[in-house]
Amino acid sequence: ENLIDALGALPAPALKAGGLGVRELRRLAKTVDVDEQLAALLVELLAAAGLIARGMPQPAPTTDIDDYWAPTTAADGWSNAPPAQRWAVLAGAWLDAPRRMWLVGRRDATDKPIAALSDEVRSTAAPRERRLLLELLAEVPGSAPDAEVARAVLAWRRPRWAARLGGDTVAETLREATALAVVAHGALASPGKALLHGGDPDAEMAAVLPEPVDYVLVQADLTVVAPGPLVPELADRIALVADVESAGAATVYRVTEAGVRRALDAGTGAADLHALFATRSRTPVPQALTYLIDDVARRHGRLRAGLAASFVRSDDPALLAEVLRHPVAVHLALRAVAPTVAISQAPLAEVLAELRGAGFAPAGEDATGAVLDLRPRGARVSVPRARPRYAGPTPPTGEQLDNLIRTLRAGDRAAAAPRGTTVRGDGSRTGGAATMALLQLAARDKRSVRIGYVDAQGVATHRIVDPVAVGGGQLEAFDPAAGTVRSFVLHRITTVALVD
Repeated sequence: ENLIDALGALPAPALKAGGLGVRELRRLAKTVDVDEQLAALLVELLAAAGLIARGMPQPAPTTDIDDYWAPTTAADGWSNAPPAQRWAVLAGAWLDAPRRMWLVGRRDATDKPIAALSDEVRSTAAPRERRLLLELLAEVPGSAPDAEVARAVLAWRRPRWAARLGGDTVAETLREATALAVVAHGALASPGKALLHGGDPDAEMAAVLPEPVDYVLVQADLTVVAPGPLVPELADRIALVADVESAGAATVYRVTEAGVRRALDAGTGAADLHALFATRSRTPVPQALTYLIDDVARRHGRLRAGLAASFVRSDDPALLAEVLRHPVAVHLALRAVAPTVAISQAPLAEVLAELRGAGFAPAGEDATGAVLDLRPRGARVSVPRARPRYAGPTPPTGEQLDNLIRTLRAGDRAAAAPRGTTVRGDGSRTGGAATMALLQLAARDKRSVRIGYVDAQGVATHRIVDPVAVGGGQLEAFDPAAGTVRSFVLHRITTVALVD
């Protein structure tokens, strides 16, 4: 129940793989004051029972995380059910859950910790393993055998299951069953027998639970002792005004200033708190508790905060008083908070329309006092933009045809040109110097060269160009295919050949 409250107050972000992170599990264990091993078992039980689930809770947290582990709507009904019924839900979920819950926290094959609620814990054989073990315990009267003996007996009975029941499977399953009160003192408990054999586990658990009490013992140190499980109505009222200090057969609560303020915030008056302790305590109510309640109640509520969708104000108190006396004030639920200010839960547009219909002439204003233009803008419907209709290919222009013909002729010329003297620009120091010298010679003698070039996209081409200048890591050359002077990066030139 405390774990559900903790997840309801602060949902735990889900891992990308779907599990619950180690840090979140550690936080939950610290919040509910249990060790991490028990916290892992509890979250697995709650998920198996459908009391927590993965998704986006409402109201949604103000983060960019898409998935959380949070309580489901079924958790409210479960929390209000009798203790025996709540136990039966958890124990039944454990018995049939296809998960080895005790694997949480152990290391996987990659030496990473196994997360709670992850797929790595899933095992379709787990329910069968539990039933085999519980059936063995049901056959043994009195104290049951230890884990090693039980594992040996099960391996003898089910030789093909010997490998599955090896390692820590039997011992950890016994530990989980003991934590759930299915097994007690090493033997199968009567509620566990009813759960295993299809009986009435609710009734069996209710028979062994102590009867709830309807009274408490208030001590002089402002502690409240519950000598047993409290009836639900009294437990809720005590939990509202006091905090649990120690749990057990007799739960000890402590009344503090924060607890009294919490009860007052929930709408419980000081007189109600006095009556609660006076009628439900078997011991006299200490004077310190009476003084504490009166002192907190005297300071509580002196500052008030509330909801208001709109306000009405006027510099003339008489005009505002006239509005409050008009029947329209009842319809708008106007309430005066000052001689010149009244508030309403109705939207501003509705307040203005109703007041104008009643013969008044109000004006809307914003937080700075400027008049608002609240005229309706008219309804609009958004429609998707229509796609342009395909009209077929566009005929090329004369300039595009000229460029295409010039490019094709330049390619034919480069392909038909004699290889001449070739220098490879392979990036080495010698090749780079030879390339530079050959290009400078072609520029000085005004000769054409055939170059192999790789552009920025990695496309290799061959073309015939007329070098103009070489320097600064660039070749300036007239390209007949483009009909203009272009720049070529020297380190992208793979081959150079003079055209005879």
